[in-house]
Amino acid sequence: MRSALAVYLALAVLTLGVFALWPELDLIVAHYFFHAGGFFGGDTVLRFARDVFRVTPFVVLAAYAALWLAKRSGVKLPWAPSGRAMIFLIATIAVGPGLIVNLGLKDHWGRPRPYQTQGFSGQDPFMPWYEMGGACKRNCSFVSGEAATGFWMVAPASVLPPPWRAPAIVAAFAFGAGASLLRLAFGGHYLSDVLLGGLITLIVIEAVRRLIWPRGGRRLARPAQGVGEGEPVRRAKD
Repeated sequence: MRSALAVYLALAVLTLGVFALWPELDLIVAHYFFHAGGFFGGDTVLRFARDVFRVTPFVVLAAYAALWLAKRSGVKLPWAPSGRAMIFLIATIAVGPGLIVNLGLKDHWGRPRPYQTQGFSGQDPFMPWYEMGGACKRNCSFVSGEAATGFWMVAPASVLPPPWRAPAIVAAFAFGAGASLLRLAFGGHYLSDVLLGGLITLIVIEAVRRLIWPRGGRRLARPAQGVGEGEPVRRAKD
């Protein structure tokens, strides 16, 4: 998990650097989703898909909470998240998509969204990610909240026991990518917005994981004995 945190931090720094040196990359990618005077996101199917991506993470969190409560109430279940895992899930979605992304960056950075920008039928000048104080006053483009929430799905996937964990993590990354792609299609965000929104959440996930399970170790799945409910277990010393 330490290596994952280092990778996400390096990717975030790389993303910031690339889009600082070549901010026009955001405009180039946005133009791929802009046709005939508008973005692709007006389609009914895409609007429904966006609603699904927006709601699903909170449905998953509620389902995990229901499993935890059922287990605490004495219901026999093949698996349920531990209390520590529930703290991990609530903390990561509150700190990453909630505090840092939505309350911290989106409401204070001022970057206009693509559909608000000149060249995309908008009125505001384009602002690269590193410039604050744009025309947008609240709920702005930098960074993407839905990308952040979409990639948060890695958190619940990572506390599942094997053999569900690995395919669930792959599916979670695909979910985050799908949510990000829809935001580009709607003209709601630039590529740098969705990349950094997702990376912020992934960094928070790994940082909180180290706080909650500081000794790390291998997570084992032995539901019948109450072990492996998303908590790391120390390996026995040889």
